[in-house]
Amino acid sequence: MIKVITFDLDGVYFPNGKSNFMKSILALGVSEDEFKRVFAKSDQMNKEYKLGKLSDEKFWNWAISEWKLQLTWQEIINILIEGYNVDENIVQVVKKCRQNGYKTAICTSNFPARINGLQKKFGFLDNFDVKVISYEAGANKPDIAIYQKLVEIANVLPNEIVFADDNEESVTNSKAVGITTLFYENFDKYIKQLENYGINI
Repeated sequence: MIKVITFDLDGVYFPNGKSNFMKSILALGVSEDEFKRVFAKSDQMNKEYKLGKLSDEKFWNWAISEWKLQLTWQEIINILIEGYNVDENIVQVVKKCRQNGYKTAICTSNFPARINGLQKKFGFLDNFDVKVISYEAGANKPDIAIYQKLVEIANVLPNEIVFADDNEESVTNSKAVGITTLFYENFDKYIKQLENYGINI
């Protein structure tokens, strides 16, 4: 029986934040390739910042230098957070899951400035019972260790957690831990998949 339902943040709960941030940085004269190199593909982001090994100040000062921008690290974080909004339909689904007795969870590769900024703006963490964040867990998706941490923090059997992701390796590794895993295509299909498991939404 499913007891914990995991929701994705980027692109689902927060539908356009990352793309809006890219548009804002491109408008300052940075190329798309350079944006992605620093923000999405760099070791500084994926192997250090998201794992809690770099502070907000150090990462963003490095990014500003790479992008050759005349901004402070606080200003670029403000630009990031300003571009985020929530999908109210999904917020309501999360709340309804809790009302119906399920634990709600996030399992996210993320960094402090985004989590803290979005919490201050939206209070979104208040809607989740289980929070597994890479810089606290010391592991990034799709590393199997982050899914082990999800089971540990949720404090239920692995197959009592449902987890969805659009990354094949994430699906494979979470399934290897014993988690009930779904390949994420879109939110409507995800809701139908949950209902097929007998989850009352």
